Amino acid sequence: MTRFCLLCAALVVGACSRSESPVREPVEPLAATSTAEVPENRQIATLAGGCYWGMEELIRKQPGVVDTEVGYTGGTLKNPGYSQVSAGDSGHAESIRVVFDPQETTYEQILIYFFKIHDPTTLNRQGNDVGTQYRSAIFVHDDAQRAVAEQVKKRVDESGDWKRPVTTRIVAAG
Repeated sequence: MTRFCLLCAALVVGACSRSESPVREPVEPLAATSTAEVPENRQIATLAGGCYWGMEELIRKQPGVVDTEVGYTGGTLKNPGYSQVSAGDSGHAESIRVVFDPQETTYEQILIYFFKIHDPTTLNRQGNDVGTQYRSAIFVHDDAQRAVAEQVKKRVDESGDWKRPVTTRIVAAG
């Protein structure tokens, strides 16, 4: 597997570590969006791998990606704000919702790219961003996505490309 230089990715996501937040309010919880809102000829992936602005910038340029949206998911608060999530009090992760055309790319290809653009071996951290809101997670929308996510995670973990075990969580979107 080819990995991207994390330093290069840090140039894109570096703003998330600064005291002045790059947040373009309002950012909504992604749990409020459902697969029912996606046209029949599109699919979605919901991913967390550090700063959502950096993830969005990299993923939205991939072939087959037709839309992206940043937000929060995986936590206990119904409508958390940026200050609650950034303080680590909500249980939410900064996440990206990726809408893609399955005729141009696959869920598996989206996940393979996801594993290339962040460090899936650091628990609750990406670079200088530390906290549960920066954890690595794949939020699956159905059993088929779960099966693909488990398969890709296993391949990445067994590839030898990472010196530490992959800590990416695979959990139900919601």
